[in-house]
Amino acid sequence: MHIENSFLPVRGVGETTERRLWEHGITHWDEFDGSVVGPTTGERIETFIAEGKTHLDAGEFGPFAEALPAASRWRLFENVREDACYLDIETTGLDATHHEVTTVSLHRAGETRTYVNGRDLTAERLRREFDEAAALVTFNGQRFDVPFLEQAYDVDIELPHIDLMYPCRKLDLTGGLKRIETEVGIGRGQPDLSGRDAVRLWHEYERGDDEALERLIRYNRADTANLEPLMETVADRLHEEVFERACDNTDSPTSR
Repeated sequence: MHIENSFLPVRGVGETTERRLWEHGITHWDEFDGSVVGPTTGERIETFIAEGKTHLDAGEFGPFAEALPAASRWRLFENVREDACYLDIETTGLDATHHEVTTVSLHRAGETRTYVNGRDLTAERLRREFDEAAALVTFNGQRFDVPFLEQAYDVDIELPHIDLMYPCRKLDLTGGLKRIETEVGIGRGQPDLSGRDAVRLWHEYERGDDEALERLIRYNRADTANLEPLMETVADRLHEEVFERACDNTDSPTSR
């Protein structure tokens, strides 16, 4: 599903109205003709489509993310797939005022980079990484990773943000990242560590154990890289459940 299949970002259009449009064969912006909705809603949709095409031509996805509920931002994925940046951080605690970031891993275009506090983790590096991406993908990053980084490094992370925790809930996938990975069949190939272990490993590194840092980095990188297959799995399942199911009785193509 691409954002061009979606009418949910339009003010006043909810999931029921959008589903009715799809069921009547209006599954893409280019198919909208105003026949299924009232004149006021129709005018809003036409304005949204015109403005939306301008945003897409300019590579601007922020307005769509802002207009979509957090659980529905997966709809942007196909538009930003090639330049999505997957992010996960490790910290010494939960409060950016009293704790610090230890490692930050970013996965994009098949490559994972990890920055370490006291070595190469700087605000400038973070800004450069985010400037090169079209969107951010995290798990619980809306409440934790992003605000923690913004406070700790005085950066403004304004990328369109797909926090996988919310669309996972639409699929009844609950709990932490590792539990969900197991449930959907994503392997890890790394020792079973926890956030508490990550704090312990950092303190062991501070006491001179370089191997502890290497284990922490491997753990952080696994969390980050595994966000990509999870994003793909979630997008595929929701595409089928939300979009294809509504289009089953129409003649319009539903392929992504």
